[in-house]
Amino acid sequence: MAELSRVTAWAQALIVLHLDPTVWTFGFDNAKRRAGLCNFTTKRITVSRYLAARYDDDEIHQILLHEVAHALAGARAGHGPKWRKVAEEIGYEGSRLHEGQTADELAPWVGTCPSGHVLYRHRRPSRATSCGKCSRSWDERFLLSWVHREVTPAMRRRAAAFDGSTPPEPGPGS
Repeated sequence: MAELSRVTAWAQALIVLHLDPTVWTFGFDNAKRRAGLCNFTTKRITVSRYLAARYDDDEIHQILLHEVAHALAGARAGHGPKWRKVAEEIGYEGSRLHEGQTADELAPWVGTCPSGHVLYRHRRPSRATSCGKCSRSWDERFLLSWVHREVTPAMRRRAAAFDGSTPPEPGPGS
Protein backbone atom coordinates (compact mmCIF):
# COMPACT_ATOMS: atom_id res chain seq x y z
CA MET A 1 0.00 0.00 0.00
CA ALA A 2 1.26 3.43 -0.89
CA GLU A 3 2.74 5.62 1.82
CA LEU A 4 1.46 9.19 1.61
CA SER A 5 4.97 10.67 1.79
CA ARG A 6 5.99 8.62 -1.28
CA VAL A 7 2.82 9.64 -3.12
CA THR A 8 3.67 13.28 -2.43
CA ALA A 9 7.22 12.81 -3.75
CA TRP A 10 5.96 11.13 -6.93
CA ALA A 11 3.35 13.81 -7.51
CA GLN A 12 5.90 16.59 -7.06
CA ALA A 13 8.26 14.86 -9.49
CA LEU A 14 5.51 14.51 -12.12
CA ILE A 15 4.53 18.16 -11.70
CA VAL A 16 8.16 19.23 -12.17
CA LEU A 17 8.52 16.93 -15.20
CA HIS A 18 5.28 17.80 -17.01
CA LEU A 19 3.79 20.98 -15.52
CA ASP A 20 4.95 24.28 -14.06
CA PRO A 21 5.66 23.74 -10.32
CA THR A 22 5.24 27.47 -9.68
CA VAL A 23 1.63 27.14 -10.85
CA TRP A 24 0.52 23.57 -10.07
CA THR A 25 0.46 22.00 -6.59
CA PHE A 26 -0.36 18.63 -5.07
CA GLY A 27 -2.28 17.58 -1.98
CA PHE A 28 -4.55 14.95 -0.48
CA ASP A 29 -8.32 15.22 -0.18
CA ASN A 30 -11.02 13.36 1.70
CA ALA A 31 -12.81 11.72 -1.25
CA LYS A 32 -14.29 8.32 -0.51
CA ARG A 33 -15.12 7.16 -4.05
CA ARG A 34 -13.01 9.30 -6.39
CA ALA A 35 -9.32 8.39 -6.53
CA GLY A 36 -7.93 11.65 -7.94
CA LEU A 37 -8.87 15.13 -9.08
CA CYS A 38 -7.38 17.81 -11.33
CA ASN A 39 -8.76 21.19 -10.28
CA PHE A 40 -8.19 23.75 -13.02
CA THR A 41 -9.45 26.65 -10.92
CA THR A 42 -6.90 26.19 -8.13
CA LYS A 43 -4.29 24.48 -10.36
CA ARG A 44 -4.11 21.63 -7.85
CA ILE A 45 -3.96 17.86 -8.29
CA THR A 46 -5.27 15.82 -5.38
CA VAL A 47 -5.50 12.16 -4.44
CA SER A 48 -7.86 10.68 -1.86
CA ARG A 49 -5.97 9.96 1.37
CA TYR A 50 -8.41 7.13 2.09
CA LEU A 51 -8.03 5.42 -1.26
CA ALA A 52 -4.25 5.97 -1.48
CA ALA A 53 -3.96 3.83 1.64
CA ARG A 54 -5.73 0.97 -0.20
CA TYR A 55 -3.93 0.99 -3.55
CA ASP A 56 -0.50 -0.32 -4.39
CA ASP A 57 2.28 1.89 -5.71
CA ASP A 58 1.58 1.14 -9.39
CA GLU A 59 -2.11 2.04 -9.04
CA ILE A 60 -1.28 5.34 -7.32
CA HIS A 61 1.30 6.16 -9.99
CA GLN A 62 -1.37 5.58 -12.67
CA ILE A 63 -3.84 7.82 -10.79
CA LEU A 64 -1.22 10.59 -10.70
CA LEU A 65 -0.50 10.18 -14.43
CA HIS A 66 -4.24 10.31 -15.14
CA GLU A 67 -4.59 13.64 -13.32
CA VAL A 68 -1.41 15.13 -14.84
CA ALA A 69 -2.80 14.20 -18.26
CA HIS A 70 -5.91 16.22 -17.43
CA ALA A 71 -3.75 19.21 -16.50
CA LEU A 72 -1.79 18.91 -19.75
CA ALA A 73 -4.81 18.34 -22.00
CA GLY A 74 -6.78 21.26 -20.57
CA ALA A 75 -10.12 21.77 -18.88
CA ARG A 76 -12.22 21.20 -22.00
CA ALA A 77 -10.58 17.89 -22.97
CA GLY A 78 -12.51 15.78 -20.47
CA HIS A 79 -11.76 12.12 -21.18
CA GLY A 80 -11.90 12.65 -24.93
CA PRO A 81 -9.35 11.94 -27.68
CA LYS A 82 -7.05 14.83 -26.74
CA TRP A 83 -6.84 13.68 -23.12
CA ARG A 84 -6.37 10.04 -24.17
CA LYS A 85 -3.49 10.99 -26.52
CA VAL A 86 -1.72 13.04 -23.82
CA ALA A 87 -2.30 10.31 -21.23
CA GLU A 88 -0.76 7.65 -23.45
CA GLU A 89 2.21 9.90 -24.29
CA ILE A 90 3.13 10.30 -20.61
CA GLY A 91 2.71 6.61 -19.81
CA TYR A 92 -0.84 6.28 -18.50
CA GLU A 93 -2.19 2.77 -19.13
CA GLY A 94 -5.57 2.76 -17.39
CA SER A 95 -9.12 3.59 -18.36
CA ARG A 96 -10.93 6.87 -17.84
CA LEU A 97 -12.39 5.79 -14.48
CA HIS A 98 -10.88 3.81 -11.63
CA GLU A 99 -12.58 0.59 -10.67
CA GLY A 100 -10.70 -0.05 -7.45
CA GLN A 101 -11.90 -0.19 -3.89
CA THR A 102 -13.78 2.70 -2.36
CA ALA A 103 -14.03 3.68 1.30
CA ASP A 104 -17.48 2.13 1.80
CA GLU A 105 -16.89 1.79 5.54
CA LEU A 106 -17.06 5.59 5.73
CA ALA A 107 -20.44 5.85 4.02
CA PRO A 108 -23.04 6.94 6.58
CA TRP A 109 -25.94 5.55 4.53
CA VAL A 110 -26.31 1.81 3.89
CA GLY A 111 -29.04 0.55 1.60
CA THR A 112 -30.20 -3.06 1.39
CA CYS A 113 -32.54 -4.55 -1.20
CA PRO A 114 -34.96 -7.43 -0.51
CA SER A 115 -32.48 -9.79 -2.26
CA GLY A 116 -29.71 -8.78 0.16
CA HIS A 117 -27.55 -6.56 -2.10
CA VAL A 118 -25.89 -3.75 -0.16
CA LEU A 119 -25.16 -0.25 -1.46
CA TYR A 120 -23.37 2.65 0.21
CA ARG A 121 -24.00 6.38 -0.04
CA HIS A 122 -21.98 9.24 1.34
CA ARG A 123 -24.98 11.57 1.06
CA ARG A 124 -28.50 11.07 2.35
CA PRO A 125 -30.67 9.42 -0.33
CA SER A 126 -33.18 12.02 -1.50
CA ARG A 127 -35.74 9.71 -3.11
CA ALA A 128 -36.81 6.10 -3.26
CA THR A 129 -34.34 3.95 -5.17
CA SER A 130 -34.55 0.37 -6.40
CA CYS A 131 -31.64 -2.05 -6.63
CA GLY A 132 -29.73 -1.75 -9.90
CA LYS A 133 -28.40 -5.29 -9.59
CA CYS A 134 -31.91 -6.73 -9.44
CA SER A 135 -33.50 -4.59 -12.16
CA ARG A 136 -32.15 -2.19 -14.78
CA SER A 137 -35.14 0.11 -14.36
CA TRP A 138 -37.23 1.28 -11.40
CA ASP A 139 -38.94 -1.69 -9.75
CA GLU A 140 -40.78 -1.31 -6.47
CA ARG A 141 -40.15 -4.99 -5.67
CA PHE A 142 -36.45 -4.15 -5.23
CA LEU A 143 -36.86 -0.98 -3.17
CA LEU A 144 -33.76 -0.17 -1.12
CA SER A 145 -34.18 0.22 2.61
CA TRP A 146 -31.75 2.88 3.93
CA VAL A 147 -30.18 2.92 7.40
CA HIS A 148 -28.01 5.72 8.77
CA ARG A 149 -24.87 4.80 10.69
CA GLU A 150 -22.50 7.03 12.57
CA VAL A 151 -19.03 7.52 11.10
CA THR A 152 -16.71 8.70 13.87
CA PRO A 153 -13.38 10.52 13.62
CA ALA A 154 -11.68 7.34 14.89
CA MET A 155 -13.18 5.39 11.97
CA ARG A 156 -11.85 8.02 9.55
CA ARG A 157 -8.36 7.74 11.08
CA ARG A 158 -8.45 3.94 10.75
CA ALA A 159 -9.52 4.24 7.11
CA ALA A 160 -6.73 6.74 6.36
CA ALA A 161 -4.21 4.29 7.86
CA PHE A 162 -5.67 1.25 6.07
CA ASP A 163 -2.90 -1.33 5.60
CA GLY A 164 -4.30 -3.37 2.71
CA SER A 165 -5.70 -6.23 4.74
CA THR A 166 -9.42 -6.47 5.50
CA PRO A 167 -11.01 -3.00 5.21
CA PRO A 168 -11.78 -1.46 8.60
CA GLU A 169 -15.27 -2.18 9.85
CA PRO A 170 -17.51 0.48 11.31
CA GLY A 171 -16.99 0.70 15.05
CA PRO A 172 -19.53 0.84 17.86
CA GLY A 173 -22.50 3.09 17.34
CA SER A 174 -22.82 2.11 13.67
